[in-house]
Amino acid sequence: MSSSDSDSEFQEKPKPSTSKAKGKKKDDGKPKRKRLQDYLDEKAAREVAERAEELLRKRRRRGLADDEEDPEETTFPVINPMNFVKNKEIRHKQFKRMQGAKRKEEKEAKKTRKLEGIPSAPNHTIESLREKDETTVVNMEGEDQAEVMNDLANDEFCEYYQKSYEPRVMITFNATPHMVTRKFASLLRRMIPNTKTFRRNKTQLKRVCKSAIRENYTDILVVNENRKKPEGLLLIHLPDGPTAHFKVSNFKDLKDLKRNERDITTHRPEVILNNFTTRLGLTIGRMLGALFHYEPEFRGRRAVTFHNQRDYIFFRHHLYEFDKNGKRVKLRELGPRFTLKLRSLQVGLFDGKCGDYEWMITNKRHQMESRRRFFL
Repeated sequence: MSSSDSDSEFQEKPKPSTSKAKGKKKDDGKPKRKRLQDYLDEKAAREVAERAEELLRKRRRRGLADDEEDPEETTFPVINPMNFVKNKEIRHKQFKRMQGAKRKEEKEAKKTRKLEGIPSAPNHTIESLREKDETTVVNMEGEDQAEVMNDLANDEFCEYYQKSYEPRVMITFNATPHMVTRKFASLLRRMIPNTKTFRRNKTQLKRVCKSAIRENYTDILVVNENRKKPEGLLLIHLPDGPTAHFKVSNFKDLKDLKRNERDITTHRPEVILNNFTTRLGLTIGRMLGALFHYEPEFRGRRAVTFHNQRDYIFFRHHLYEFDKNGKRVKLRELGPRFTLKLRSLQVGLFDGKCGDYEWMITNKRHQMESRRRFFL
């Protein structure tokens, strides 16, 4: 016997390779064993399908079509078979699978819509679903707006828009205003031309109005503060009113916007009143516009904007710059920035006890008032 033969007899057999990952399971071709929960899910889905078939057979016996409504039939809520899955993980996986299938269907529908050239459905917002107001003015120059034009020609601001006088505004606050309130009033004085600020101390507003009329002021701005911040703004038009009360919120100082007060020049700004569409909105817009001079100085390139959206009036102050060709315009915000919310509109001068209110905001928490109804 040779040595090579003896070595071959004692040679060990090769072991099976263990290069495969331990986590992988062997596929023996056997069907996966069902769990108890799978049987329960199948049973629930089968019961729902049988109930639907039974109702369909009853409708056909009565001679009703499949899509025809039956007034005598009691409708049951549609039960999702997924609700019968008790295991949270399995229910979550099925829900994710259903969401993925829904996304795929939406993508395919969008692709076919693009190929066929069908426009997509518009996205609805609260502004687009706004309830129509009877006092909305669509076209000011229309023939059916003769009554509106007559009212505007004879209201309290007609003399201003006829350029018969220049506005002169008084800004006042209490005896000990906080630094933020003083800054807010000083910025208003810087933006509104021909304006002066006064401390009224403890003087009543009725006496302030009489003295302002005697000194030939046309408007009074009363800044109210709460918790060391400007909280309210009372606008009184002299000498016969009206009086509007606004809530002030989201006040941003020049320091917050990283702007310099030197950029605000003394030129008279342009005034932009945007989206005041109802009769009440026109009154408020004309009231805010009457604070500024009717002849702006275009050399300063300043623009003051009152933008109304969902009854919130956003105030912005910009400086616009033209390029060398004079075709493109760049806007640079100067500040400040704040938001006004109309609380009430009072006829005549301010009277806290016996005043006649033309409009007052309602508490929507306690009244069934629609969120889609806007007044300005």
